Amino acid sequence: MSSKATARPPSVLLLATVFLVIWLIMAAFPFLWTLWGSLKVEGDFFSKADWMNSLRGTLTIVETGGSFTGDGYYGAWVQEEFWRAALNTIIVCIFVVTISLTCGTLGGYALARSGFRYAFWFLFFALIFRAMPPITLVSGYLLPFFEWNLWGHLSTTIIVLVAINQPFTLWMLHSFFKNIPQDLDESAMVDGCTRFQAFRHVIIPVMWPGVITTGLFSFLLAYNDFAVSAMLLSKENQTMVPKLASFLGTTQTKGNVMFAVAAVVSVTAPLFVMIVFFQRQIVSGLTAGAVKG
Repeated sequence: MSSKATARPPSVLLLATVFLVIWLIMAAFPFLWTLWGSLKVEGDFFSKADWMNSLRGTLTIVETGGSFTGDGYYGAWVQEEFWRAALNTIIVCIFVVTISLTCGTLGGYALARSGFRYAFWFLFFALIFRAMPPITLVSGYLLPFFEWNLWGHLSTTIIVLVAINQPFTLWMLHSFFKNIPQDLDESAMVDGCTRFQAFRHVIIPVMWPGVITTGLFSFLLAYNDFAVSAMLLSKENQTMVPKLASFLGTTQTKGNVMFAVAAVVSVTAPLFVMIVFFQRQIVSGLTAGAVKG
């Protein structure tokens, strides 16, 4: 078949390009607009008299002497100590991802290599547990946390988030392990490896993209969680998303709402950088989990 026969008409390419450009603008606009507004004062970004003030920065120039200001970031990170929430978020994410991947890889491998029917039912009930709204599961933890004086600490949120995330981790890693031929395990054990050595030295390197992909989704669960963290953490131990929401309760004080705008940018920017950095691993991991070996 000639290249002319397979070439797309110019009108189709133009339509696809226009659609892609419009979609990118619509997708990026909310974040770019918030980023722009975070460098203005409240009177400009939320101006009722003239929305063009948010572009010109009229009041920003009057109040700060420049077209842009970092007062929102200073107020959020220094005045309201948003850095503590960022540190708490890092701690929660590290522990949730580490525990979820450790248990998920071991459990997913065991279920994928198990010849017993209980593996199917185990995954079936895990899927039911994962389908339940996370907020309904938190109530079961509240009583023991209060009785043991654990409420309000980061460890409580880590325990609950791991419990909520583990079914998803098992399902995802189980699918990756199922797509790896069992002959690899058997060949390694014939060469003298134990089951765990075959798992560690042969299987894990093969499915490394799947581990990265699952770890990324586990990170996003812990990073973006609001309901669980808001219910289980005290005000002093809040993570970034609940802390961000708390800024919105101070709108009666002039300028405080800009703390929330600056915090939104601070929360979103690391996710954007991480997705860009790990995009190849994400694509390869999802492809590996979708194609049978």
